[in-house]
Amino acid sequence: QVQLVESGGGLVQAGGSLRLSCAASGRTFISYGMGWFRQAPGKEREFVAGNNWNGRTTKYADSVKGRFAISRDNAKNTVDLQMNSLKPEDTAVYYCAAAPGMVVTTTLSRYDYWGQGTQVTVSS
Repeated sequence: QVQLVESGGGLVQAGGSLRLSCAASGRTFISYGMGWFRQAPGKEREFVAGNNWNGRTTKYADSVKGRFAISRDNAKNTVDLQMNSLKPEDTAVYYCAAAPGMVVTTTLSRYDYWGQGTQVTVSS
């Protein structure tokens, strides 16, 4: 069982930056690939970024490549999402998620544990 709690969302102007953080409970954090997803109103939840157990393998959605960076600290059981050059279309609720297995995956159904989400709003 893994419990995830996100923080760091908020309101920012276009071109600005935010850093989201996700704190995980449990002693088996390294057993999970971690991911960030987002869901905008009226849209399906979509993959944003993910990494494998040691953070050395990462994947990004095309829409955020070069702007977002995912990282994890296994000593602290945290995974962060640094978001730069934010655009209004990045506005969504952002969710942290954990997928059993030590690899990175973009597949939503592979993620068994989810945080409650944190709102990110980018104004134009």
